Amino acid sequence: MSSQFQQKYNGRFYNTLHWEQLDKLWGVLKENNSDWYVYFINHEEVPLVPLETNEFQIFLEEINVLLKEDHEYDYCGIVYADSFEHPTMVKIYDPHNLGASCGSSGRKIHPRWLLSKIPPEPIEDDALVPNVRKRWWQRIFETT
Repeated sequence: MSSQFQQKYNGRFYNTLHWEQLDKLWGVLKENNSDWYVYFINHEEVPLVPLETNEFQIFLEEINVLLKEDHEYDYCGIVYADSFEHPTMVKIYDPHNLGASCGSSGRKIHPRWLLSKIPPEPIEDDALVPNVRKRWWQRIFETT
């Protein structure tokens, strides 16, 4: 039987197709900014405790800048939430590791970052994490 985390992770998600939808989602997350686990998949160990509120706010600001700078399209389409009004899990895909969106490559593409109200479990992913992403992550949390 699947755990609550696995059920949620493999459940239904809604795509923030437009940048305006993403901005609204960030607003909802900023209002509901406590008890969020932030998991940098395939780089960091599974977080055991949620981020402090100020760290979560910084993460949201920094990931917003990163996505808008690195995803050079007039649409978003790389952030998915289980709910736009009351999210409990958000998948953020790396603009530089999207793979084949139709899944035709046969390789499952996991998000690079996962925000979760449920304590996360390990996600096995063999995708290479570029050093630039590792430095970005370290820079954020060195200043908090």
